[in-house]
Amino acid sequence: MDQTDATGAAPPVVRGDDGLARPTWAATDPLLRDYYDTEWGMPVRDEHGLYERISLEAFQAGLSWATILRKRPAFREAFHNFDPDAVAQFTDADVERLLADAGIVRNRMKIAAAITNAKATVALRAEGGLVDFVWSFQPATTPAPRSYAEIQTTSPESVALSKGLRAKGFAFVGPTTMHALMEAIGMIDTHLVDSHRRGTSGVWASVPLHGALSGDAR
Repeated sequence: MDQTDATGAAPPVVRGDDGLARPTWAATDPLLRDYYDTEWGMPVRDEHGLYERISLEAFQAGLSWATILRKRPAFREAFHNFDPDAVAQFTDADVERLLADAGIVRNRMKIAAAITNAKATVALRAEGGLVDFVWSFQPATTPAPRSYAEIQTTSPESVALSKGLRAKGFAFVGPTTMHALMEAIGMIDTHLVDSHRRGTSGVWASVPLHGALSGDAR
C-alpha cells in the first residue's frame, strides 16, 4: 500500500486491509496494531493496572514502545504481575535477580524506581489511593489532533502530575513520561481525528475537544 501523500510525506493515518484508519505507528506491526486497537487510550482506573503502566512507561524511556510490549510478559513474571504489595517487599537480592533477567530491560535505576513506586503506591492508599490521585490531574478538555505535529509531548497537567507524584515519593515520573501515561490511560484523547479509535474511551463523550470546531489543536 502506498503510504505517502501528494507531497511525498507519510499521511497521519493509514487505512489497513480491514478498512480501518490507524496512525502509521500502529498500522503495520501486529503487536502494536493490537495494542492500539484494544488498549491504548482506554481508561485504567484500578491500582494494579495503573502501577503497571507507570512502571512500563518508565522502563520505556529511551526505548521504543514495541520493545516494552514484546517484553511485557517477562516483566509481569519478573515483577510478580506488578502487584504493588509484592514489589514493595523486593530486596537487594531481587534487584540483582532482575539485573540478570535478559527478558526485561536491565537498568538499575529503572528497576529501583519500580520498587520505589510500589512502596509509594502502597503508602498513597492512606490518602485515597493512586488512581484517585492520578486522575485528579485530568484536564478539562482534550486535544483533537489531525496530525502528529499537533500532538504535544508534555502539558501543564503532565508537569503538575509529575510534580505531584514526586512529592508523594515516586521516581522516574517526568513530565514527558507522565504525558505518555495520560495518553495511554485515556486521561487525554490524542487519537488522531481521522483514526477509527478516536473517542472510543468514553471519557470525553460530553467534554469539549481542543480544536473540534476550529480545526486548531493544542
